[in-house]
Amino acid sequence: MPEQPPAGVDLDLQIATQTDQLPSEEEFRLWASRALAEQGHSELSIRIVDANESQQLNHAYRGKNKATNVLSFPFQSPPGLTIKLPFVGDLVICAEVVFTEAAAQNKTAKAHWAHMVVHGCLHLLGYDHIEAEDAQVMENLEIKILTQLGFDDPYHID
Repeated sequence: MPEQPPAGVDLDLQIATQTDQLPSEEEFRLWASRALAEQGHSELSIRIVDANESQQLNHAYRGKNKATNVLSFPFQSPPGLTIKLPFVGDLVICAEVVFTEAAAQNKTAKAHWAHMVVHGCLHLLGYDHIEAEDAQVMENLEIKILTQLGFDDPYHID
């Protein structure tokens, strides 16, 4: 039984692929809650997709014509809205890519799922890994959060 999440995330989990090996909704919520803890109460959508949908979205939004592990779509407040909303955005995670990467990196699928949720949530908060210095900050935070969740350093690959 996973431990209870901190602060709280209202999660809209959408399963748009055929697989029965996914983490539970409670696990997704816990992982997102830890990554978004600095936000306090948050609202988030996670959509689990197949390679075809991931490829289409990656091509449309990033110009890359291949499936990818996680896409992050931060919420952008409409012009003129002055109140802060708890909605942080959407994550789209490709199940096929996550399972393939986990096997290639000798990780458990659950550890890689947790990493993709944490990684994607940090992108929603504005972290990135384009520049080496920013990547180091983001990776260190990922390692810290995942360690707190009981997972090994995701960047240490055997």
